Amino acid sequence: MPLLNALDDMGFDTPTDIQEKAFPIIMSGRDVVGIAQTGTGKTLAYLLPLLRQLPFSEQRQPRILILVPTRELVMQVVEEARRLTAYMSVRVDGVYGGTNINTQSNRVYQGVDLLVATPGRLFDLAMRGTLRLKSIQKLVIDEVDEMLNLGFRTQLNNILDLLPEKRQNLMFSATLADDVEIIIKDFFREPEWIDVHFRGTPISRIRQKIYKVPNFATRFNLLSLLLEDDDVFDKVIVFTPSRKVADKIFNKLTPRYGGQMSVIHSNKSQNQRFNALDELKSGDIRILISTDLVARGVDIFEVSHVFNFGLPEIPGAYIHRIGRTGRVDKDGEAISIITEAEEGFRIAIEEFIGRSIPEEQLPEGLVISNAEDWDEELAPSAGDKAYLRPVKIYQGGGAFHQKKEKNLKVNLGGPGRKKRLALKKTGGKKKR
Repeated sequence: MPLLNALDDMGFDTPTDIQEKAFPIIMSGRDVVGIAQTGTGKTLAYLLPLLRQLPFSEQRQPRILILVPTRELVMQVVEEARRLTAYMSVRVDGVYGGTNINTQSNRVYQGVDLLVATPGRLFDLAMRGTLRLKSIQKLVIDEVDEMLNLGFRTQLNNILDLLPEKRQNLMFSATLADDVEIIIKDFFREPEWIDVHFRGTPISRIRQKIYKVPNFATRFNLLSLLLEDDDVFDKVIVFTPSRKVADKIFNKLTPRYGGQMSVIHSNKSQNQRFNALDELKSGDIRILISTDLVARGVDIFEVSHVFNFGLPEIPGAYIHRIGRTGRVDKDGEAISIITEAEEGFRIAIEEFIGRSIPEEQLPEGLVISNAEDWDEELAPSAGDKAYLRPVKIYQGGGAFHQKKEKNLKVNLGGPGRKKRLALKKTGGKKKR
């Protein structure tokens, strides 16, 4: 079997719970909503049965469509699908925003069987006529709640309207927001729910702890101090509340940790983002400073620690962040550095996960700073969602402005004035 050969090459021998439970249901053709903790193999859970049922075809339009919220997830799912189809004649491709649409359009036009896409770019290609979605037989929506958070609601609804009514729908996520229920009700047909673990339950292998500091500057001092131990903190992701904070931490840590770290967020170019992830995966760097951009679905194995440089407002986002460590069968540790202002977020997270997070004593040698030189602490943050940028209101002087003298219009007395002036000069006599 081609799939079995590929799985052998990947070293895959035992399915996870979500993979074992999802396979027979997806093979039966039923719609599925799967909820499982991050790092439990959701991608393989839907790819294996879908590829198992995919017959060879030379048709140009795709038959399997997988929607994901970010370009990083597009590339990851494409890579996983290509590894699984190493011994199969299956055309796999991915499309996403932030890069040349004409290049992607020409590539997809050549023919594709399985297409992975972000909603915005997929809808653009569909409106161009490059893609005709009526050939889609299987639809997968991965991390749908994050799609809605990123503002893809309209594109997602439009895409669902373009798809053929007769299709199989699959939805997989670690958490499901309440408004996702509306999409399931409107577009799914009596789906089978696979709930491997209680919603929001953190991975048991992750040790969680909190440090409480008086201000933002001391939070940075503590992070810098802990990172000194490179034997313990050998592969680290530091989650920050915004792009601005991520860049500031990177710049302030550069003199100390220079070539050991990189930074990633939505303002970085496509190549910068991919290179930063590759460097962490390969071990070329040990510290990745990031927004929530890599909190969803991105597989970086053997991450020893996750730092929360402040807690997220949404408890589910905390689950996704800490899920970057403790993947599958590895132990991990999540360290949150908070101020008193975030105590409400802490309480909400502890209620969500059903347990308290122990608070640690501040280590010796930590410099407690009184300087509030981090103005981001007082300013509300838009996180890493560009659509939340505040609208600029320009305080100008209105539409009126004084014209230059040469542009002033002067009443010269109508069209006969030149003739009257000429007659005046000649004493009232007309020139012959």
